[in-house]
Amino acid sequence: MLSADEIDAAAKRISGIIEPTPLQRVERLSGLSGAEVYVKREDLTAVRSYKLRGAYNLIVQLTEAERAAGVVTASAGNHAQGVAYACRAMGIRGRIYVPTTTPKQKRDRIRAHGGDFVELLAVGDTFDAAAEAAAADVARTGATMVPPFDDPRTAAGQGTIAAEILEQLGHAPDLVIVPVGGGGCLAGVGTYLRERSPGTAILAVEPAGAASLTAALVAGGPVTLPQIDPFVDGAAVRRIGDLPYTAVAGFGGQVISHASLPLLTATESPRGAGSFRVMLVDEGAICTAMLELYQNEGIIAEPAGALAVAALADVGVEPGSTVVCLLSGGNNDVSRYGEVIERSLVHQGLKHYFLVDFPQEPGALRRFLDEVLGPDDDVTLFEYVKRNNRETGAALVGIELGAPADLEPLLERMRESPLRCERLDPGSPAYRYLT
Repeated sequence: MLSADEIDAAAKRISGIIEPTPLQRVERLSGLSGAEVYVKREDLTAVRSYKLRGAYNLIVQLTEAERAAGVVTASAGNHAQGVAYACRAMGIRGRIYVPTTTPKQKRDRIRAHGGDFVELLAVGDTFDAAAEAAAADVARTGATMVPPFDDPRTAAGQGTIAAEILEQLGHAPDLVIVPVGGGGCLAGVGTYLRERSPGTAILAVEPAGAASLTAALVAGGPVTLPQIDPFVDGAAVRRIGDLPYTAVAGFGGQVISHASLPLLTATESPRGAGSFRVMLVDEGAICTAMLELYQNEGIIAEPAGALAVAALADVGVEPGSTVVCLLSGGNNDVSRYGEVIERSLVHQGLKHYFLVDFPQEPGALRRFLDEVLGPDDDVTLFEYVKRNNRETGAALVGIELGAPADLEPLLERMRESPLRCERLDPGSPAYRYLT
């Protein structure tokens, strides 16, 4: 159902509407890793993500009856833009379901691409809730479903990325790093590489807060995660697709759930194929990669788009090897950059929060600033919370350090201070509530 031949056929189908995206060598990443690092710029498609490939490849194959019934899809935002674009290009009516957490920028672009041909409906706070609503719509109306990842036509369209990589490089890459949400892109890209470039290692990367592929590989089949972090909205899927799981399970390899990876070699998987591994990346590391891409290369990547580049920082690669990172999308809402910066600072150990009990007397705050803070420490948040008694008042204090190593001296000064200071650990209920 999914093969390199079908992916080549998909490339011909979509060639009239989707031009190949650039494969760009990045000097900074090459210098940091010691490898020749390229990024596949899927953020430069007409809808700023690779999702147009799969959506168009599926819709262009529909029968006249299926087109007349209209199409329905569920998406976190990028696939929806691809469907909207295809609907308008082919004159097909569509209804698109997205989570209420989909950034406004993506919702606006869906409407812009689809025009009068699509209706946008926001349902639930996860992709899975939107998918349930879309399935109910199809059952009720008889419309044609356009799955974002769990369909061989969608996966084949997304697999055309790999065909372009091989043609643009002119030789087999040593490693391709692929972001994972529902798994359709990984299924297509991985299938093509296994058949056309079997010595290429594949690294699948998931956000730590939505590791549906990792859970499936550990369990021996797709499972539904009880909860996910929706921040990496383009990859925040609670359950990996059945078809992607079947394809990926045949790649061989292993799951790596920690940050540090040993050198990737081409001798660790069955049939002499390049290795296949899965790793998780913290959302804060993704935010750091987003900011570095913007500040250094001028590339606007959304969280899911920066997944592959974020993983590169913790992957050991052979010096001089060729590595391709799939930059899957650039639909990032600028209003989210405050949270992006915050998560990046926390991940780097530069941002910390404390509850500090200040005595209700003159000079208490001044003593804290003079005696507790270091010369490069900066108070970024100061907010009194509910007072427990008349003598003291607790304040939530956010402190940004000049360097991660400044934390221990700060904690030591806090221990020596007469003020009672409680550090709020990231991930704790108090931390999530107060910040």
